[in-house]
Amino acid sequence: MSERTVAVRVPATSANLGPGFDTLGLALSVYDELVVTALPEPGLEIVVSGEGAADVPTDASHLVVRAMAYAFEACGRALPGIRLVAHNTIPHGRGMGSSGAAVVAGLLAAKGLLAGDVELGDDTLLRLATELEGHPDNVAPALFGGLTIAWMDEGGPQHKKLLVHRGVSPLVFVPDFTMSTSVARGLAPLQVTREDAVFNVSRSALLIAALTQSPELLLAATEDKLHQSYRAQAMPATDQLVRALRAQGFAAVVSGAGPSVLVLADGPGQRLAAAELAATVTDTPWEPLMLAVDVKGGTVRDYTEGATA
Repeated sequence: MSERTVAVRVPATSANLGPGFDTLGLALSVYDELVVTALPEPGLEIVVSGEGAADVPTDASHLVVRAMAYAFEACGRALPGIRLVAHNTIPHGRGMGSSGAAVVAGLLAAKGLLAGDVELGDDTLLRLATELEGHPDNVAPALFGGLTIAWMDEGGPQHKKLLVHRGVSPLVFVPDFTMSTSVARGLAPLQVTREDAVFNVSRSALLIAALTQSPELLLAATEDKLHQSYRAQAMPATDQLVRALRAQGFAAVVSGAGPSVLVLADGPGQRLAAAELAATVTDTPWEPLMLAVDVKGGTVRDYTEGATA
């Protein structure tokens, strides 16, 4: 493969959104940006700045490189030498989809580098991303933007993208500590009562209506009995903040596996009030991120020509 350079941009995501466990995800306006070059000679060069720069590997175990290699193998092509320059702004280990974003970034980089030889369509990208990540709730919004419903059937992972009501104003509180997704997932029970299942089915259905049509219903729509209370023991500061915010009428949930807290405010004014409250609730410092819903999802373009791949 001759030398070719592509630029990739992938949004952060928040999964679950309260009741939509392993199903619902929202793309948010925080981005990892990468420039990836296919080199004429074998080799690997990785330069990382921003979030995780001191911690992520700079060899073939880097998740972006692993995802690229996975895509090339799936297409029956050999991975060329790679130069990867990444600037990360998505917090790592905070429940904002950093690993899903890395997987999607690698797949989109592969899509761009293979353009004109092998075409990677949306269904293939979602399938490969889900195989790498294990579940589609983060990778679907990272790929496609907006609010996504993801599910599995005999044909593999599927998704439906929805546009979020313009009155919905996301706010994420990011702490200075992390949480292992695998540990958090292990705290949720394998079986739940029928009553709790019905409760979450009703709230998940209501949440779709609240996010797309009726933001005033967000507080009721974000109630959950499947996973958040079970994870509270591992994240007491997160649980304390969620409870305090909800007690004052804010639609607060654990963002993904945590420990960040997502507030789905129904307007900028409510978002500011939530930030003021959070500053007084716990001893833990929380960084408030006033965000928008990302509607485009991940993008890749030819870096030299500026055309979308």
